[in-house]
Amino acid sequence: MTRLASALLLALTAVPAAAAPPSTAFTTGRPDIKSLSALSFGPEGVLFVGDGKGGAVFALDLGPRAPRAVAEKPETVTDVEGRLAALLGAAPADVMIHDMAVDPIAKDVYFAVSRGRAAWNQQWLLPNDVADASVLVRLDTAGTPTLVDLASVRHARVALPNPVDPAKTVPWKKASLRADTITDMVFSDGVLYVAGLSNEEFASTMWSVKYPFTAAVAATTIENYHGAHGKYETEAPVRTFVPYVLKGKAHLLAAYLCTPLVTIPVADLQDHKHVRGRTVGEFGSGNYPLDMVLVHTEKGDRLLIANSNLPLLVVDPRDVEQYPASIDAPVESYTAGVRFIARSGTGIQQMDTLGDTHILVLRRLAGGQLDLQPSSIRGL
Repeated sequence: MTRLASALLLALTAVPAAAAPPSTAFTTGRPDIKSLSALSFGPEGVLFVGDGKGGAVFALDLGPRAPRAVAEKPETVTDVEGRLAALLGAAPADVMIHDMAVDPIAKDVYFAVSRGRAAWNQQWLLPNDVADASVLVRLDTAGTPTLVDLASVRHARVALPNPVDPAKTVPWKKASLRADTITDMVFSDGVLYVAGLSNEEFASTMWSVKYPFTAAVAATTIENYHGAHGKYETEAPVRTFVPYVLKGKAHLLAAYLCTPLVTIPVADLQDHKHVRGRTVGEFGSGNYPLDMVLVHTEKGDRLLIANSNLPLLVVDPRDVEQYPASIDAPVESYTAGVRFIARSGTGIQQMDTLGDTHILVLRRLAGGQLDLQPSSIRGL
């Protein structure tokens, strides 16, 4: 698949893809970003920007900033779209947030923003299907938004090998598949993992590249069994994911459209290889998993999944680790596998951790307003 007022808050054989050449060192200037498709923070506060339209990932050095602690009771930032609209000189109804990431150092919130929401006219479209985000906005600890000036920023770029052809479309939602070139990014143990679609016969792909960008990008195609659809799928991209260690081995826990939960061994993510993930849960059909975070509570680790048409789902990774089998047959009830707990209503569009004690959610309220709300992880 990922801040507040007053001190708040990554089998079958695929056709080999050509590895991307190593990036040059950081340079200073305007990065040639064509779309701010996905945001994720990495080491030392570097901001990774996934450019789906350009088929590349940028690392932005945001410069030194003072570390800030999270308030014991962080406050909500109300009417985020109204604040962004005032900054951009736009109508609030036109403002669309494509992704959100919390700076782990200063706890500022960064938004990828476009003015394209008026064209969002059907339920299966996602922001990247509708428009290209072209503005990066920082929301500071006072709840004040400012434009991030990219005219002269220290940055590095790495190209993704063989991203999906923009001419390919999704017939059932009449959108270009290029919008799914990059669906989520996570940095873990020196490696940036990038999920999305390539132009391979088996299109679902996980790219991995060591950071700094001094080595070639590895491209691994992925398939999983989808119980609600009753088949193995290779064309659906991972929508959101987190790294996690299961039985002593590094894995990615990944969620897909219609909400299967799949485990993917990191050791299997080799260049020019094809991997079959293990489906361990089916959480409900007719739903996009929008964001996923891992939190560490007094009771143990918890996996939180925000959704378009389901409540916030809470999964204990120990249940994933202990699940003895895999789902490889149709699931008529649309739910099966590891247990989950529904913890809130719908409306969460983006989510990220806020320090070690809170999560920060961008939530659409019943009246239409979009608020940025902190929530303690206690009790999860």
